[in-house]
Amino acid sequence: MIKRELCFETQADEMTIAEAYDALFAEMESGKAGYYLLPESDMVSRIDAFIDTYDFDARGIRNIVVIGIGGSSLGTRAIDTLLRHTSSRNGRRLVFFENVDPLEISDNLADLRFEESFFIMISKSGSTIETTSHVKFLLAHFEVSIDSERFREHFAFITDADSPLDQFGKDAEVPVFHIPHNVGGRFSVLSAVGLLPLRLLGYDTRALLAGAGALKNSFFERKEDLLVLKAHHYAKHHKEVPINVLFSYGSSFRDFNAWYVQLWGESLGKKRSDGTHVGLTPVGIIGSIDQHSFLQLLIEGPRDKTVTMIKVDDFEKEIEIPDISLPHIEKTDYINGHTFQELLNAQCDATMESIMQQGISVDEIEMGRLDEYNVGYLIMYYELLTSLCGHFLGVNTYDQPGVELGKQILKEKFAR
Repeated sequence: MIKRELCFETQADEMTIAEAYDALFAEMESGKAGYYLLPESDMVSRIDAFIDTYDFDARGIRNIVVIGIGGSSLGTRAIDTLLRHTSSRNGRRLVFFENVDPLEISDNLADLRFEESFFIMISKSGSTIETTSHVKFLLAHFEVSIDSERFREHFAFITDADSPLDQFGKDAEVPVFHIPHNVGGRFSVLSAVGLLPLRLLGYDTRALLAGAGALKNSFFERKEDLLVLKAHHYAKHHKEVPINVLFSYGSSFRDFNAWYVQLWGESLGKKRSDGTHVGLTPVGIIGSIDQHSFLQLLIEGPRDKTVTMIKVDDFEKEIEIPDISLPHIEKTDYINGHTFQELLNAQCDATMESIMQQGISVDEIEMGRLDEYNVGYLIMYYELLTSLCGHFLGVNTYDQPGVELGKQILKEKFAR
């Protein structure tokens, strides 16, 4: 269960709210954005059939290696980090080849055995430069030929239908899973992009989609006015309050914060058709760690930020602070006998109250526990919020011309 509360005053007339629902419904019906339909796709069944056919346990697969960057990796990493404490994980580990950082590549190779690994190459375009470079390196490092049985048994591709990678997969007889054409990379974690590696790790991907589907259905039944009002508030005040801070209480949210930063930044930082530059700058921080750093900026810095607090009611780990008194530090004994979860959530509540006292717009997302259903719900929450903000800002939420410009410049540099 997830509870949500807006702790600031905001309003929009009924027509504005209705138009927001209509706009996202039109995106879904027209096919402009396909992520709305992912919770009802048959991809989980296809993946289960694939896993049964390949019999990963009998083959001794211990490493699931994701080769991808940005939307091809951030969502999967986020969900795995949120759920790795559960009993769902089946002993396999997830390895990411993302950045073209030679030190990171060397670290990843330290104890990576090819015969114990299954490699998933993910590129929506089919030709992402970081991803193709990693694959070339891994093939050379492990001395694997692309026309060999070793290659076919240890690789799968995830890409758009008819992309260069799709054609390569067909020629090489490597399993290929498709991303719907109308699902952008940063919205793709509930497609095969996330479902294949997460299912191979043992997570309940059906529950993940069920959580996402529950919120999506509630939204299109027009029961999510609070979500619409939050997006409207952000867009209405984006000029004077352009920064949104996601203050997540729990270290497990660190990668989720990174996923949110990409989703928010790439979707909402745009130039309108009239030449106006708009956007909402995302900042992800972790409680209670960043109470000792970023909180000072929130409390006494410029009033250019909104804040969302995320807390978890039940971490399912009862770790108690011992009843020990340390000489000269007796003033901290008030916490003795309480659990670390109680301390963390009390810090979240106190921090939230201190921010509210400054007149800063704050809202709270309260998760019952970190499980597949709730995590799927949270993913869909932020995807819908992003689409709503894009609607109210008057931008195309789903393109990324600024990113494409950088890619073209890079290509030209190497062509000189």
